[in-house]
Amino acid sequence: MKMEGESTTVKENLNEWRFSLHPKYILLPIDENHDQVKNNVKNVIYSEVTPHPLEKNLRLVCSSGDALTNILDMSPEIVNTGDFLEFVGGRRLPCGSLPVAHRYGGHQYGLWVGQLGDGRAHLIGEYVNRLCERWQVQLKGSGLTPYSRSYDGRCVLRAAIREMVASEAMFHLGVPTTRTAAVVASDDTVVRDLYYSGNPHREKTAILLRLSQCWFRFGSLEILAKGGELAILKQVTDFIIKEHFPDIHLSDENRFIRLFSEIAHRSLDLVAKWQGLGFTHGLLNTDNMSILGVTMDYGPFGFVDSYDGGFVSNSSDGEGRYSLSKQPDIVAWNIGQLANALKPLLSSSQQVHMTHILKTLDTYCKNKILETFLMKIGLKKERWGDEELVEKLLDMMQHTGADFTTTFRQLSELEPHEMVTGSKLEEKWSLKRLSSHSSWGCWLDQYRERLDKESVDSSSSCVFSVERVRRMRLVNPAYVPRTWLIHEAIQDAERDDFTKLRFLLQVIQNPYEVQPEAEARGFSNQPPQWAYALKISCSS
Repeated sequence: MKMEGESTTVKENLNEWRFSLHPKYILLPIDENHDQVKNNVKNVIYSEVTPHPLEKNLRLVCSSGDALTNILDMSPEIVNTGDFLEFVGGRRLPCGSLPVAHRYGGHQYGLWVGQLGDGRAHLIGEYVNRLCERWQVQLKGSGLTPYSRSYDGRCVLRAAIREMVASEAMFHLGVPTTRTAAVVASDDTVVRDLYYSGNPHREKTAILLRLSQCWFRFGSLEILAKGGELAILKQVTDFIIKEHFPDIHLSDENRFIRLFSEIAHRSLDLVAKWQGLGFTHGLLNTDNMSILGVTMDYGPFGFVDSYDGGFVSNSSDGEGRYSLSKQPDIVAWNIGQLANALKPLLSSSQQVHMTHILKTLDTYCKNKILETFLMKIGLKKERWGDEELVEKLLDMMQHTGADFTTTFRQLSELEPHEMVTGSKLEEKWSLKRLSSHSSWGCWLDQYRERLDKESVDSSSSCVFSVERVRRMRLVNPAYVPRTWLIHEAIQDAERDDFTKLRFLLQVIQNPYEVQPEAEARGFSNQPPQWAYALKISCSS
């Protein structure tokens, strides 16, 4: 049966395309906000607000053919039309659009900061595609909203590029994420102090076309609980269950507990995937945590190069609160804040149940992370001593400065007996560095013994070896969007040369496959020395 607003064909132009005429979010309290002013409001989830378009010299920076075709039912060629540029640039809103900004709060760096909200993003409508999926379409960088605080509602080009690259990379790496369909830039400029060093300068602006099936965050519920808006809290929580967690029934008296457990476990599954890729979010505040368990709000993120559990991607995180190795604990802490937000909806016995769930999450997360790393070294079944085997490998990587991504990939390219000495090891620059550790030989013996135990379950050692390599290459990418690659792409893009950016986006569409042109451009080589000194700013 065809749903209202559902498209059945790919559209070649915007005249054929429209939003759902009845977006689900109109069922929630919306402040009409006729004065379009900044305010602290209560008992609303959204405020109506009109996007402020970019003005000077709109041009396409990049786009995702996959997101356009498979989510929005648009032909990839639609990006070459003037109507599409005006759509993403905020000048033209398609039929069915109802622009709003979302009100939420959050804990930032462990402290409750009160009301936040979409300060430069507009949810402009919902689209039901030919797969009957409902997606919320958002413009980011599209001007002031009632929640803009001290900023100007704009997104600078470098920040837009970073989010585009990150979200597309994570999708193709197999990590749940929001999507970016396109980035449009202009010659409009804003003033930013990149590293908050007292040296502000003008930067070009851009707007992203962002997509998610839901933009609610932990902070969406926190703001309601903190403000005592309990009727709205219950309404929104039931809305989330009905629209996004169909396996939970609204008639279930334990539905809020089940919802909490589902969000908690999805979030921990997500952070296990991050750890397995060396991905550091950089700003894991509760307002940046999705209730769907997807990665969202890419700001000062980074993929670690030379492995360091203390890797901090955010130059503003002086205490390392959001470092790579601390992410699981921070996500668990954030889940605790979500639990606090839901407590007003629970009976005393249900609150006890929630406490029991919270106590199990640490073990669950550790097991998921161990499972992730065992897969990375080609093991399917956990055995006694595996945790020590993984910890020792990471410890050696940290002490030798071995590259995280490349080390795991190169482990899949050699047999254990080839990793001791010889010409094949010489060709693997990161494994060679790792082999300089005094415990390398001992670890390799333990690894080989562990592989032998697992191969007993296979029909032959030869078959097992082939299968091990295949499995490892499915979870150990050849390419991730390293900070220095993005930096070079941004430098060129700021001069209106998008060649490197578009090539990078092309490469990360197939991150697990070795690509000759990427190899020729040094994507798998040791990063240049200057790359290790790059800092990533929150300023965007």
